[in-house]
Amino acid sequence: MTKILKLALAGACASVLTAGAAMAQQGPLGFFITSAPLDGGNLGGLAGADRHCQALAAAVGAGNRTWRAYLSTQGAGAVNARDRIGRGPWANARGVVIAANVAELHGTNNLTKQTALTESGAMVNGRGDTPNEHDILTGTQTDGTAFSGDADRTCGNWTKNGEGSAMVGHHDRMGLNTEPPALSWNASHPSRGCDMPSLRATGGGGRFYCFAAD
Repeated sequence: MTKILKLALAGACASVLTAGAAMAQQGPLGFFITSAPLDGGNLGGLAGADRHCQALAAAVGAGNRTWRAYLSTQGAGAVNARDRIGRGPWANARGVVIAANVAELHGTNNLTKQTALTESGAMVNGRGDTPNEHDILTGTQTDGTAFSGDADRTCGNWTKNGEGSAMVGHHDRMGLNTEPPALSWNASHPSRGCDMPSLRATGGGGRFYCFAAD
């Protein structure tokens, strides 16, 4: 075997090993932040939010999975966000697992500004960026369950784009202070209203989390 042929074979083997390693590290897309908003807090209810997740996932080749918005509702028949999203694990667009299961998602997860990406793998602006869009619509408590009581925390179960309020989380885990609510990915504070100007006023862009439920 000539020296040139040996070098060529060695290079080919190295390429195969590198490709194999890359494939081993890559997980299927199972989580993202929406790259585009809808109509403020009016998402068309849970069904409309789910359709948006499904459409965005399909646009990047992941439409074969069943996608659900991480959102809770209130009142009669209230729905818990944690009960809608399957069992996990969930990986972002770069194959990085953000949580192995529901318990880990609501405990010590791997959700940060660097990992909470859009469906195409883009980073979402956080505190210190212009504009700040770290407020992510959830309508949920820290454990992923719905709110009780009369205070609106879901923009009228995701049908309002004017008056009302929604609980939001900070995907970058940053806020005005280092108290737990400011660092929460799913329950930091209520929005000022449900229209886009009100959502933007506290650092939001009408985005929400999507998870593959299968």
